[in-house]
Amino acid sequence: MKLINKIIIILLCMAAAAGCKKSFLDRPSNSQISSNNFYKTTSDLRLATAGLYGGSLWWQWHNGAWLPLGDVLSGTGSFQYSNDLVQLFTRTITAQNGLVTTGWVGLYNVIAQCNGVINAIQQQASPSISAADRNAAIGEAKFIRAVAYYHLAVYWGAVPIIEDNSKLIQDPLRNRNIVSDVYKFVTKDLTYAAQYLPQTDEKGRVTTWSAQGMLGKVYLTMAGLGKSGGVRDQALLDSAKKYAGNVCKNSGLDLLPNYYDLFKAQNNDNAESLFSLQWAAGVGYGNGNNLQTYFSPTAAVLPQKQGGWQPLQPTYDLYRMYSAKDTVRRKATIMLNGDFYPELNAAGGGYKATGTGLKKHIIGNEKDNNSPTMDTWSSIEHNAILRLADVYLVYAEAILGNNTTTSNGDALTYFNKVRARAGVDIVNVITPAALRTERRVELAFEGQYWIDLVRYSYYDPTNAVKFLNDQDATHGRISFTYDPATKTATRDTTALPSTLPATINSFTLPIPSSELTSDPKLAQPPVPYY
Repeated sequence: MKLINKIIIILLCMAAAAGCKKSFLDRPSNSQISSNNFYKTTSDLRLATAGLYGGSLWWQWHNGAWLPLGDVLSGTGSFQYSNDLVQLFTRTITAQNGLVTTGWVGLYNVIAQCNGVINAIQQQASPSISAADRNAAIGEAKFIRAVAYYHLAVYWGAVPIIEDNSKLIQDPLRNRNIVSDVYKFVTKDLTYAAQYLPQTDEKGRVTTWSAQGMLGKVYLTMAGLGKSGGVRDQALLDSAKKYAGNVCKNSGLDLLPNYYDLFKAQNNDNAESLFSLQWAAGVGYGNGNNLQTYFSPTAAVLPQKQGGWQPLQPTYDLYRMYSAKDTVRRKATIMLNGDFYPELNAAGGGYKATGTGLKKHIIGNEKDNNSPTMDTWSSIEHNAILRLADVYLVYAEAILGNNTTTSNGDALTYFNKVRARAGVDIVNVITPAALRTERRVELAFEGQYWIDLVRYSYYDPTNAVKFLNDQDATHGRISFTYDPATKTATRDTTALPSTLPATINSFTLPIPSSELTSDPKLAQPPVPYY
């Protein structure tokens, strides 16, 4: 395969100068790295793993695929421009789709560098480094590798498992591995991380609670794999309940009091964040967080007033999920005509929206964020890939399991914590439909909703397909306009997409054609890894 058979071993070194503490984001230049004189101290290990949290390593997947694959495929956001984006929205995806390729390539880039760090620590770390420090560093890399493989499994199903990229020199062609083995590999990495990561660490780094929260989510996904008729594997549901419940009850963590504040840069890496990508200002194209530059509805609020190139339109289907009381989450997530945001372009008096658009990830310009070097290529938002509210809802869903309803006290406690924080009414009973809606609203435009729908398709394929097709039948999968005077939303029927009917195959992305050309074995039936 063209991308995953490259050896991407970027060994981050250069310990901090004596008396000078380097920031978590101060990563050394790759050109200054030499594996021959690295991994000699615990500080070396910390520098090596720091490089796995952001920058150029995550840039491709994060900026080119995270929201398109997570929220456009699922009908939460829509685009009228860019053929690749329209393909995702209308389910006309080809193997040449650039966003699909970017997603695959970006995730395997992350995996390759994690492999390099893991193998280098195992083979080269100085005996003077304690086993605890060595295992914790490996645990960080295994956690991040697991997150990448989890997304590959959700999007593509059977994919190649690569643990040592150096072996690709002799044998660059790889078969895909069966999807159950990919998930098994993910759980093995996360179990190791949960065992060896500390309970607390430097702000922004993952902990055992991050790994256990992710384990809960992965086991919840696995519980439906290969099932049908709405029934999931109870043993795997119990594992999901065990790990997610441990985070909920024993981590000492709690939700940030105000949902709106979650997405402000001054609250980066807050206690609710279990795994966030780390982004710095002024790092140039290809190294920073470009989300607001790409997807903002306007350039007026952006650094240097540049960007908003492919404004992301929330769909009517998403809008109608918000209840009348759910104003905090709605305004923090999507802009409606007439909404006022005093924190955006604050020096200019704030920003009043003139149409519908994305608000989440739109944090404003360099003055709004007291970050003089922040530019069009480098938002300083450390966006969460896993946060505590997600784990709360995973726990509730694991308890609900194969039941049609639950009034279980633990499930209600953590489900209602999410709702209470949003200012909406608490409930006395939870249903599968209520959980899907709650997750969609709470996690909208955080790359999660397609994952939820794929999980649904594993154990109830008929209803999952119907769910997608019902979006189209009700004309919810389109953009809309909003009249602030009458407070009414109107579907934009002039923008009705020509959408292919969903089938069970709609839940699996095609393998990029460039990868198939480089490795014809990818077209063969998947094989076991274990």
